Amino acid sequence: MTLVDSYNRRVSTVAAPEIPAQNVSSRFTLKQRFALWAITWAGYLTLRALGPTLRFAVSWEDPSDHTPVKRPHIYSFWHSCMLPAMFVFRDFGIRVMSSDSFDGEYTGRIMMKFGFVKVRGSSTRGAIRGLIGMRRALEDEKTIAFTIDGPKGPRYVAKPGPVLLSRTTGVPLSVFHVALDRAWVLNTWDKLMIPKPFSRALVRFSREMLVPTDADEAQREASLAEMQAALDRVREFAEANVDKVGSSPFPVLKVKPKL
Repeated sequence: MTLVDSYNRRVSTVAAPEIPAQNVSSRFTLKQRFALWAITWAGYLTLRALGPTLRFAVSWEDPSDHTPVKRPHIYSFWHSCMLPAMFVFRDFGIRVMSSDSFDGEYTGRIMMKFGFVKVRGSSTRGAIRGLIGMRRALEDEKTIAFTIDGPKGPRYVAKPGPVLLSRTTGVPLSVFHVALDRAWVLNTWDKLMIPKPFSRALVRFSREMLVPTDADEAQREASLAEMQAALDRVREFAEANVDKVGSSPFPVLKVKPKL
């Protein structure tokens, strides 16, 4: 049975999966719980200190679109730019999928400190549960976001969750990328970028895409290919133009965007 079939069969029967972090900590040993606490606070304080030094600019493929965060909406982005994205989109109450793994737990806790809301599940664990939670968030007029090649890759290969949700809810989707002109790049599967102080960051949004509610398998595959192409396109644009942040085409964002 495919992910699509499983999702369609269970969408009305599985409870919403938002679970506070303190309710899942019992799954970890005492040493792991201490590590979760230490990593969460170290990550949060580091990003909180670095974030205000960054110079952000925002760019859209659609010149008539200047809305950074829409409701309801489905966003997707690559795992590598998660940290700068976490800072620039803080405090919007965006729903994000978080796995039950150790890595997923501390990542989710850091994101919660920046105003994101966790929905339990991932492409490798609890995928159906997570998609149902994300669907219910959309039905409540919330915005959701996917690190679309997470949690373990392959790097820069999109997964179908957003396409499935757009088809079943009628909510449009778009993608974005955050490029940095200076960053520490970790030797991990995703090449996670940690912004260096006072670096420039360019956020590039794609045009909106909408998957027809009556889309068959071939149309879903075409929509997934369209989303993949958009992810590649906005990444290439952002990386090619991030050095221009502060110039007239890409003025520095003076304040955090409002809904």
